[in-house]
Amino acid sequence: MASRLLSSLHFPARTVPIFRAYPTIHRKMSIFNASRLQGKTVLITGASVGIGAATARLFAKAGSNVILTARRVEALNEVAEACKVAHKESGLQQGGKFAVVQLDVADRKQVSSLLEKIPDELRKVDVLVNNAGFVLGTEKIGDISEDDMENMFRVNVFGLISVTQLFIKDFRQRNTGHIINIGSVAGREPYAGGGIYCATKHAVNSFSGSLLREVVDTNIRVTEIQPGMVETEFSVVRFRGDKSKADKVYEGIKPLVAEDIAEEIVWAASRPPHVNLAEIFILPVNQASPTINYRGGK
Repeated sequence: MASRLLSSLHFPARTVPIFRAYPTIHRKMSIFNASRLQGKTVLITGASVGIGAATARLFAKAGSNVILTARRVEALNEVAEACKVAHKESGLQQGGKFAVVQLDVADRKQVSSLLEKIPDELRKVDVLVNNAGFVLGTEKIGDISEDDMENMFRVNVFGLISVTQLFIKDFRQRNTGHIINIGSVAGREPYAGGGIYCATKHAVNSFSGSLLREVVDTNIRVTEIQPGMVETEFSVVRFRGDKSKADKVYEGIKPLVAEDIAEEIVWAASRPPHVNLAEIFILPVNQASPTINYRGGK
């Protein structure tokens, strides 16, 4: 599988490579007091897999309505079905409305027409989760392809900003709303071989900080989630489909999984309206930075 994927390493502009080679890891997620989320509407970008999919399921379990967006409609439909099951199992009467919308956050036209594709009953979004993002390659500066640079910035930075701008005016008008941006430990500390990815996540950190300061006179909340090592398809994409290289990233260490990050996202969204968790920095217990970890404890 991976070897076939490697035959297509040149991605056209605004195209994000997608690999499904990595096994999905699930664990049962707990629900804390999330009563404030019942009946709320949440929009998640990159909801077709990994952190986005896990977050959608947990919001559904908490009694929220969820708008799932990503490039792959078939995968989104599967997540939507899982959300329906999670909501039914919760026994909650509120929420439970789910919409699937195809969206490439790197495509300006798709972003600008997003609201038109959302069902009328779900147009008033309460929580925006900017999750879409990816990393490609470990090339050092001087050897990074222009396409890789452009693609990562289009999705991780420009896409996140474009979607935020689409909703922030409505949030301001209603004097409510919560924007949750998925950053990274790479946005706190750069590392060799991650020049472009680190730059995009530092941009997310700065953008989130600026937005937080700009809405200080409103009831709008801004949160940045900064995960460390999370075992999803992330590293398979980074290594262009080479699963053996991706596996070595997590060798000897127990990393976080998508559900761990989903719990932090939903936790932040469920806090009282006057409480804003501006930053949540979450690492596996044996990781201290992008390059400092202990691999003997797994």
